[in-house]
Amino acid sequence: MIIISRNDFSVGDVLSKIRTSKTGAIVSFVGVVRGEEKGKKLVKMEIEAYEEMAEKELIKLKDHALKKFDVQEIIIWHRVGTLFPGDNIVLIAVSSAHRKDAFAATQFLIDELKKVVPLWKKEVYEDGEEWVEEKK
Repeated sequence: MIIISRNDFSVGDVLSKIRTSKTGAIVSFVGVVRGEEKGKKLVKMEIEAYEEMAEKELIKLKDHALKKFDVQEIIIWHRVGTLFPGDNIVLIAVSSAHRKDAFAATQFLIDELKKVVPLWKKEVYEDGEEWVEEKK
């Protein structure tokens, strides 16, 4: 399941959707908005996406991870819009029979998401704003 939305997610609800009778491990990554960046107070973060292309890229990443790792289910939920410190940004949840593949797939997915998915973040501070350049 791939979701790009302005709506927040419930980690527990999402994790319950990937549990099967064969699941022995569920690994999740939740990215949140920091309240401080580069020593400055962050007021809000604005996330924009080319949503159709972002969804296609996320589907490709999910399919690649399902082939590369011995995992059962993957859910990626990425928020867009205006977010505030403490808000959830992204959830990646992976289920598998064993933890090793679930951890590896989760790491792969967040690293690749930051490289290839057309998402842009603008950090707004009390004294200005700055577009974030992702570390490749």
